[in-house]
Amino acid sequence: MTQKQKTAPARLLSLDVMRGITISGMIMVNNPGSWGSVYAPLRHAKWDGLTPTDLVFPFFMFIMGVSMYLSYKKFDFKISKQTFTKLLRRSVLLFLIGLAIGWFSLFMRQLNGLRGEEMTVLAKIWAAISDIEHLRILGVLQRLALVSFFGSLTVLLVKPKRIPWLIGFILLFYWILIAVTNSYAASNDSIIAIIDRAVLGATHMYTETLADGTVIPFDPEGILSTLPGIAHVLLGFWAGKLISETKDLGGKIQSLFIFGTIILFLGFLLDYGFPINKKIWSSSFVLTTCGLGSLLLGLLIWIIDIKHKKNWSVFFESFGVNPMFIYVVAAFLSILLGNIGLMNMGEWTSLKGFIYAEWLSPVFGDYLGSLVFALCFVIVNWFIGHILYKKKIYIKL
Repeated sequence: MTQKQKTAPARLLSLDVMRGITISGMIMVNNPGSWGSVYAPLRHAKWDGLTPTDLVFPFFMFIMGVSMYLSYKKFDFKISKQTFTKLLRRSVLLFLIGLAIGWFSLFMRQLNGLRGEEMTVLAKIWAAISDIEHLRILGVLQRLALVSFFGSLTVLLVKPKRIPWLIGFILLFYWILIAVTNSYAASNDSIIAIIDRAVLGATHMYTETLADGTVIPFDPEGILSTLPGIAHVLLGFWAGKLISETKDLGGKIQSLFIFGTIILFLGFLLDYGFPINKKIWSSSFVLTTCGLGSLLLGLLIWIIDIKHKKNWSVFFESFGVNPMFIYVVAAFLSILLGNIGLMNMGEWTSLKGFIYAEWLSPVFGDYLGSLVFALCFVIVNWFIGHILYKKKIYIKL
């Protein structure tokens, strides 16, 4: 290995690329042309189990933890009024933005639901705005806000050498709690659902459809399952520590591979007692996805930062340098496409439905057409991100 390879760059490009892969992946799987025509790998597991789609969100949380270490190392992991204020401000803003996306989606759906009513336009808008009875309080950005806030507080208040013990305690405690209350399955009697209903209210939660067709309030980004989410970012934090404390790039890869292999193996072992499950964010899910995330990051460091094969990565880097901004833009565009419509042969259809049914499905077929729509939607958002990337504009909270 040359001296140039041994000297780690100030910023690992692979971190931005992995972040970009996860954001583009989230946008793709959230925006098929038709939810009825989605290839199996692009669907979430119905309950227990793991699909490639189930890796996207946890990979982003893992990278968040890695970045957490690199950010707070500059402050020697000491909390101050300035650090806490910045953390609190960022977390609150992230939570409110997630809530705003949920409200906008609800507003547009309710406005569409009033389309046939004999009301003035202003009356319809007011009715849609004021009805927040079914506004979902939690979600993807809200979970990121919570795990970022409590994870950051943990690393600022707890000595780094105690972090692994804390991670182990959280994951073991969560397993015991789920086991004692027999909350492995989706049901109204699950401790996860009980806590969410008590704090959030059933009408402010996501819903889960059971095997018999029954629909119950059950939030995959709920309050209790945020606890293992904190352990999740702390595992990313520990991976960031391994990267930072190893000087040469080869050593970084070795550390990540060893770390990733160990926790991946532990996750697979734990699956026998606490099944891998994204919707309850099981302890085995945390270990397995963080293990795979560590291995992927090590692979990307080898490809990009050591072998210098970077041309392919520009696409993902454009997402990775402004991840939250592009995710929010994509969310609002998705809501608009799904709710702004037109009359087609005497029937109202959304713009998204029209593009899929009239242009893509006839040419590519149902499943491939649905995927083509998702990929085109990713590319549209990439153009926005790439313009910012080329102009070196970085939008941060």
